[in-house]
Amino acid sequence: MPKQKSAARSTSIAGLLAATSLVLALSSCASYDVTAPADARADAQAADGKNGEGVKKAASGVDCAKAKCVALTFDAGPSENTNRLLDILKKEKVHATFFMLGKNHIAERPAEVKRIDAEGHELANHTWSHKILTDIEPAEAKRELSRVQDAVKKITGKKPTLMRPPQGRTNEDVSQVSKELGLAQVLWSVTAKDYQTTDSKLITKRVLDQTERDGIILLHDIYKGTVPAVPGIIKQLKQRGYTIVTVSQLLSPAKPEPGMAYRP
Repeated sequence: MPKQKSAARSTSIAGLLAATSLVLALSSCASYDVTAPADARADAQAADGKNGEGVKKAASGVDCAKAKCVALTFDAGPSENTNRLLDILKKEKVHATFFMLGKNHIAERPAEVKRIDAEGHELANHTWSHKILTDIEPAEAKRELSRVQDAVKKITGKKPTLMRPPQGRTNEDVSQVSKELGLAQVLWSVTAKDYQTTDSKLITKRVLDQTERDGIILLHDIYKGTVPAVPGIIKQLKQRGYTIVTVSQLLSPAKPEPGMAYRP
């Protein structure tokens, strides 16, 4: 969406720009389907009727309609820091969702991909080379995603069901490509902007300041300051009563719907 022009303008022009921005925002949101985790759960429970409770327990082992859940996610790995991160998550008995890149990551670190899967974390797709999917043709976007699908399946025998578009940028075409590949889109509500700082204390503070129930936390295990921040983040979240889950657990008993964008 274009930014409003700065500089001194009359009140009437400012008002017009604000109104135009609102219209553009509404039309942009209308171009693809978006739902919140809580709404997805409620819809699934309503559809299941009396069987909803049984489905919930079977699907995830945690009921995020009752528990104060938050999903922990890591983008752009695996990296040289991933094994250390996995050690921390194992010690803390926490599972996360890993939105992995293909080029220089999955392709170079298949052992880490296997370990992520073997230790019960969720495998997810962050494209092959981090191209902005809204800036390329749908056929190329499909290749960016399908290459990761194929690589992960070759390593683990499984294909991801979730993807995160680089920079969170999506549109109707990206949604359609995702639907064709059986991928739901996952955005976020918490970002530490850990690509801007190596200060682990600052990363921890940013996460804690933004986190609310049903939130989705975005971190990157490729950056120097992030993994050292994880123990403190987990400790504080637990002390605040949060249950840390994967994205699919957060949505359960709903199953991720291909093409749908999930955003708290």
